[in-house]
Amino acid sequence: MRGFFLVLGAAAVVSVAAGRPAQGDDLSNRVEELTRQAAPKVVQWRRDFHAHPELGNREERTARVVAEHLRAVGVDEIKTGVARHGVVAIIRGRLPGPTVALRADMDALPIREETGLPFASQNEGVMHACGHDAHTAILLGAAQVLVQLRDSTAGTVKLIFQPAEESSPAGEEGGASLMVKEGVLRNPDVSAIFALHVNSELPAGKIGYRYGPIMAAVDHFRVTVKGKQSHAAMPWQGVDPIVTSAHVITALQTIASRKVDARESVVVSVGVVRAGTAWNIIPGEATFEGTVRTHNPEVRKQVAKEFRRIVEQTAIAHGATAEVAYHDYGPAVRNDPELGRRMKPALVRAAGEANVVEVEPVMGGEDFSHYAEKIPGFYVFLGVRNEAIGAVHGVHTPHFVLDEAALPVGVRTLSLLAIEYLRMESEKAERPPRPAGRSGR
Repeated sequence: MRGFFLVLGAAAVVSVAAGRPAQGDDLSNRVEELTRQAAPKVVQWRRDFHAHPELGNREERTARVVAEHLRAVGVDEIKTGVARHGVVAIIRGRLPGPTVALRADMDALPIREETGLPFASQNEGVMHACGHDAHTAILLGAAQVLVQLRDSTAGTVKLIFQPAEESSPAGEEGGASLMVKEGVLRNPDVSAIFALHVNSELPAGKIGYRYGPIMAAVDHFRVTVKGKQSHAAMPWQGVDPIVTSAHVITALQTIASRKVDARESVVVSVGVVRAGTAWNIIPGEATFEGTVRTHNPEVRKQVAKEFRRIVEQTAIAHGATAEVAYHDYGPAVRNDPELGRRMKPALVRAAGEANVVEVEPVMGGEDFSHYAEKIPGFYVFLGVRNEAIGAVHGVHTPHFVLDEAALPVGVRTLSLLAIEYLRMESEKAERPPRPAGRSGR
């Protein structure tokens, strides 16, 4: 596998493109040619980021390298230090027009890598297990393409390299919400925003899209159950917070099975349980943390209410008390239907009609939703699965790898989304208004 991955980037650029029908449009052909030229660098960039992952709000090297590459490809303007380590670049077209944004996330996860790749993480316990290394490299590739097309562009492209998508350290702000707060969608004002995410279930080179909700709203909870400490041999002298927590965790599963319409998507998962210091002591306190995922905003409110009621009342039933901290990570990612329908032809140009597929919404979350709440957004999946090279493991796992053959498809996708959006907006602005008159009725 190691040897295959070393040569994959150079050879794979042709493999995916070969199955894509040729386009007659000169601009599409130009994007394809420029992407082919950029592809070797995109692979190199991705591997460099993969070898040097950094956690949320700590992306110092990543941001520095991104800025260096942006200067090298010749963008018009660069701003660093946005939302701590975010990088924002501007590419101005020769003709006036609106501003469109392309966004990539840069942070990694606290996971010990077990892929065996020759460019595996050099930072112990930190890994690009969600593909953000690919997202960053793809957007850099799109920057190189778009810079060379600015003479035929009417409008401006804003490139957003965002830190802390996964999470920020406790007590720190970060991610898309902080980027928005610091004005990333202004000066110049952004009319629409696009992004992509690698997907280990879609075959490499395919693009998955959906109108409306595509990813779930994410809430993070932390529950502290307080009982009364006692000797493990005399539990009747105390109030066991561990047993209480077990009952609470079990009862929480009735939210999805008994409290919410079965036709709605709801996930309640506990990922962390902590309690005790010794095997022969019943502790006085236990904590557990987890996440709630939903697509429907009304269901999200309902689940939050039921969650608190079940936790508090179940704890009381066992003679304990419970404190609930319920944190809003971000709303569901909802693709603007009108924008999506307008931009689907760009996806077809990027990947070929047979490789553009409608997908079901997933329960994973993404803070791209903070941008899409403010302006029309369109978020798509980029397939990176390839059984032949072992690219079959899910994101957020220590064995996650991706097929680099998909990287040029990602570059074409972001480039064409920006170009086609600006072209359509330019044509709309030039179209003469309809003359006023009778409706004919």
